Formats: sequence, C-alpha cells, structure tokens
Amino acid sequence: MKNATILVIDDEQNILNLVTAYLQAEGYTVHTAVDGPSGLKAAQAFKPDLIVLDVMLPGMDGIELLTRLRRGSDVYVIMLTAKSEETDKIIGLSVGADDYLTKPFSPRELVARIKAALRRYGRGTADSHTLTFKNLRIDVDARRVWKNDQPI
Repeated sequence: MKNATILVIDDEQNILNLVTAYLQAEGYTVHTAVDGPSGLKAAQAFKPDLIVLDVMLPGMDGIELLTRLRRGSDVYVIMLTAKSEETDKIIGLSVGADDYLTKPFSPRELVARIKAALRRYGRGTADSHTLTFKNLRIDVDARRVWKNDQPI
C-alpha cells in the first residue's frame, strides 16, 4: 500500500525544512507550499492524506484556504500557527480544522499527532486498503468512499 502523502503549507522556510525532514524520516511523501494560493493548488493537485496548515500566510490566509478546501474535501487538517489565543483556536476549529498546534512546537509531537490521525482515519497507513480508480477512491478499512474527492 502507498504511504501517506502530507502537504505542509507554511511561509517560514525553516519550519518547512524541519517538518519535511521529520516526516520524510518516517517514510511519508511530503509536498510543500509557501503561500495560500499555491497551498490550495497543491491540495487540489496532490490530494494529500493530511495537511499541516499555517494560519498566517501571504496571498490567502490559512482560514480562507481551509474554508475553500472544505467545500470539496474532508482531508484531515492540523493547524500549525503562532496564534495561540483561544478565539484563534476556536475560529480554526470552527471552519474545519481537525487539530491545532501552536508555535513554538515539538516536531516529534507533530509527527505523533499525524500518526494518530492517519491511524484513526485509516489513511495512508500500511494496514489501510485503499482502492483508487479514475474519479473514485475507496478506503475499504475505514469504509469511506470519495468521488472526485467529494465524500459520499
């Protein structure tokens, strides 16, 4: 089975490098983007199993990106941001984030959260049995189906 594909969207190159190194060491396929518009395009192009998303991005902030993404995708999203106020977390979670981690953060904790999310939702794990066709994706173990990346 394929390993999980993770998209990391952050405008800080050192964070992209750090997170990418940790995730690749775990065997994940990692794609990155440095601003909102390219992050949205990457999400649509790569169809990642999980997205790590910064809130403060140039071009389109993470909240707007997530709002647009949720119109057609239920991909698991972990917000990774310097915004640590309770209201910021509530906004992020209310527009569709699945988890929220504030900077500074432990890369090992982020990897642990990613592993837990992928294990829980049956995406991209060695035990997962996913069938992929032209416009259809079936995760047999999780009993989930997507047509054109729209959950059914």
